[in-house]
Amino acid sequence: MKFGLNMLLWTDHVTADHSKLLSQIKSWGYDGVELPLFNLDVAHFKTLGGELSNLGLGRTAVTVSTPDANPIDPSPAVRQAAVDRLKQVLDCCQAAGVTHLCGPFHSALGQFSGNGPTADEWSRGKDVLREVADYAKQAGVMLTLEYLNRFECYFLNSAADCSRFISEVNHPSLRMMYDTFHANIEEKDVAQAIRTCAPYTVHVHISENDRSTPGEGQVDWDTTFKTLKEVKYDGWMMIEAFGLALPALAAATKIWRRMFPTEEHLAVNGLKFMKSRWNS
Repeated sequence: MKFGLNMLLWTDHVTADHSKLLSQIKSWGYDGVELPLFNLDVAHFKTLGGELSNLGLGRTAVTVSTPDANPIDPSPAVRQAAVDRLKQVLDCCQAAGVTHLCGPFHSALGQFSGNGPTADEWSRGKDVLREVADYAKQAGVMLTLEYLNRFECYFLNSAADCSRFISEVNHPSLRMMYDTFHANIEEKDVAQAIRTCAPYTVHVHISENDRSTPGEGQVDWDTTFKTLKEVKYDGWMMIEAFGLALPALAAATKIWRRMFPTEEHLAVNGLKFMKSRWNS
């Protein structure tokens, strides 16, 4: 098992200014970090990857799709923009030594049609992600889809949805992740959800119901850890938490009040919680 921390707790773009913070994260006992990938500068991420290697920190990455580059859009030009953008993201991943590109990049974040996904949208999404997965394979990166709760997207909202999509795309470089925050909202049975997606799960986000310190909220952690062990999950266990450090991110994640004492409190106690539960 590898334990990591999503850098969105502090920033949406990791730079040289975060060198001291990255060293602290290593000293706290983390195995790696998850890098936000929105500013797509390949040279920057090559330099950052070298610094992370020197620190002994592994890395995954996270990105989203936007309305102007939406994989399920009816416009061929918009879908091509989605392919092109995700290929750019993968170039940055390869430069930084990222192993998994995670996130809800199957559709545009926060864009709604007023209905559930259509058969045409499902088909478009499969075509786009299959093409991007081919590119990911040669880049040595695993595409790792994330399903979101119904208030953030309408395309993939459950473990069953995401598993079926992955199965139908049927590409070795496209898998999925399990996120405890979204599951806490959408799944009727957490254990069954984990079992359903287990054949395709290569990444786990550990996220409390209020996006604060794992273990200090209402997620069913007993069932979550018990079932992950049952299905023999053995990949990254990555804390994803959001705060008020970035006004734009706070607005996007709908966080208007401080949910934890300090970022260090969340990082240190969250890691302690994950390790104690996994090793118990």
